[in-house]
Amino acid sequence: MGLLPGPVERLAEEFARFPGIGPKTAQRLAFQASRWPEPSLLAMARTISALAEEVGYCPVCFFLSERGELCTICRQPGREEATICVVEDPSDVLAIERTGEFRGVYHVLGASLSPLDGIGPSEIHADELVARVAGGAVKEVILATDSDVEGEATAGYLVRRLEGTPPKVTRLAHGLPVGGELAYADERTVARAFSGRQGI
Repeated sequence: MGLLPGPVERLAEEFARFPGIGPKTAQRLAFQASRWPEPSLLAMARTISALAEEVGYCPVCFFLSERGELCTICRQPGREEATICVVEDPSDVLAIERTGEFRGVYHVLGASLSPLDGIGPSEIHADELVARVAGGAVKEVILATDSDVEGEATAGYLVRRLEGTPPKVTRLAHGLPVGGELAYADERTVARAFSGRQGI
């Protein structure tokens, strides 16, 4: 039997599921939440419930959206639909948008290839990307996967999948550290990587 009340233990377990949150930090967060007044806790519970019920993925690019609707970027007038930037995660979209450098549209894979974690080609949105470029309206596909082993493997896989299709395929260039994650790079670094992208 644990020393803490069951709800506190379970909340700590839930917090520990977040990346970068270890057991001690998760327990501290649970302790902090247990000190909140009841209205604040109930408001947080309603917010989490709304996340589960109302948030989904854009049917075109797989960025976060209201369930069943296009995301804000796909709905934005003036985006250059002939240029698609391929990223691994929705947080990568935010990192690129902060630069103000990119006016095209996105394609979120949802993950990078990682056989050790059970993530193969069928677990990423590669088929949907190929379908998007098949019509011939797309002129450039920018591969903005992370520069770690999984990101490079994913980029290589996508290059093979897009071989023979109309668009030019490019890769973000200098500025991104090897092994680094795009979502955590600063705006100027990401901007330089965009301006220096290279053909594959």
